[in-house]
Amino acid sequence: MVNVFSTCAVFLALTTSVIAKPVAEPAITPAPKLLDKRATSCTFSESNGASSASESQKSCSTIILSNVAVPSGQTLDLSDLPDHTTVVFEGETTWSYQEWDGPLLQISGNGITVEGASGAYLNPDGARWWDGKGSNGGKKKPKFFSAHDLTSSSITNLLIQNTPVQAVSINGCNGLNITDMTIDNSAGDTEGGHNTDGFDIGSSTNVVITGANVYNQDDCVAVNSGTDITFSGGVCSGGHGLSIGSVGGRSDNTVETVKFENSEVKNSVNGIRIKATEGDTGTITGVTYSQIILQDISGYGILIEQNYNGSDLNGGTPSSGIPITELTVEHISGSGAVESGGYNVVIACGKGACSNWTWEDVVVTGGKDYGSCSNVPSVASCSA
Repeated sequence: MVNVFSTCAVFLALTTSVIAKPVAEPAITPAPKLLDKRATSCTFSESNGASSASESQKSCSTIILSNVAVPSGQTLDLSDLPDHTTVVFEGETTWSYQEWDGPLLQISGNGITVEGASGAYLNPDGARWWDGKGSNGGKKKPKFFSAHDLTSSSITNLLIQNTPVQAVSINGCNGLNITDMTIDNSAGDTEGGHNTDGFDIGSSTNVVITGANVYNQDDCVAVNSGTDITFSGGVCSGGHGLSIGSVGGRSDNTVETVKFENSEVKNSVNGIRIKATEGDTGTITGVTYSQIILQDISGYGILIEQNYNGSDLNGGTPSSGIPITELTVEHISGSGAVESGGYNVVIACGKGACSNWTWEDVVVTGGKDYGSCSNVPSVASCSA
C-alpha cells in the first residue's frame, strides 16, 4: 500500500525547492551621466534667446538659435560648450547697435558642430557702423565672430551679412573645418565698409576652409601665424586677396605649411600677397599658391614684400629677419587680369631672405612691370 502522505510530502518539498529559486532578471545598465544632465535639444529665440542660450549651454546637447535678437552691447556667448555640442542657427540672427569692441558672437569647445539651417543668416547690419575708417578711427566697431579655441570641430553652411569690421577670427584652434561659408559685405563697397577681413587666422593648426565666398573690403584670408592651414575652392571679391601676414611684431610669428588652392580672386586690390614686417623676426615657410585665377586686380597681381610697415611698398628697405622659404607659386591664371595702373608682380626681398622657391606656369599680365624688385630668386620673375 502506497503511503499517500509521504508521497505528497515529497512533492511539496520539490515544489517548494523550485519556487525558492526564481529566474534572475537581466541587469539594467545605467544611462550615461552626461545624458542624465543634458536635454537632447533646446531652442532659444527672440530677444531673450542670447542670454538664455549662454546660461543654458551646459544643459543642452543641441542648441537651436531661432530668430535670436541679441541686445546691444551683448555677445552671443557660447564659449563654454561641453564636448560634442551641436549649435544650429535658424532664421535671421540680429544684433542691436552699440559702439563697442565686441565680439558679437563667440563659440569655443571640443568636438563642436555649428550649422546654418536652410535659409538662415547672421545679420549684424554693419552699415550702421560703417564710416570709411574701419578699425582706424571713427565709430568704435565690434568685431563679429570669435571662433577661438575650437578643437576637432566644424562650421558648415553659415551665411554672414554685413559685419561692422573683421568677420571671422580663428585663434588657438586645432582641427577646425569650415565648409560653405559666405561672408557678404559687398554693400560696403559703396557704403563705407573698411577692414572687413573675411578670415583672420592666428596661432592655429589643422584649419581647413573649403568653398568659402567672401565679398569684402580687406584681406579675404590673412594667415598671421599658424601651421597646416588650407583654403580651397573659394571666391574672393572686393578685398585685398589671399594673404600671408602681416608677419612680425606679434607673440607668434611663425607661418608654416599653408595652402591656397583652386580659388578665384576678382575685383580686388591684390591677388596674392605675402607681407613680412620690416625689421622684425619670424618665419614664413612652406606656403603654396596653386591653381589661382586672378581677375580685375587694381593694385598688385602678386606682391611679396619684406618691408611691410602698415602699407605696401612704403619705401623702406626689405629686411631679412623673416625669411620666406619653400614658397611655391604655380598655375596662376591672370592674363590681362591686372588693371593698367597696377603692377603685375612685385618681389621685394631682403638679402638672402628668399630661397628654395618653386615658380611655374605663372601668367599675370595687364598691368605694369615693377622696376625696383630686389633679391628675386632665380626661378621667379618680376616681368610678364
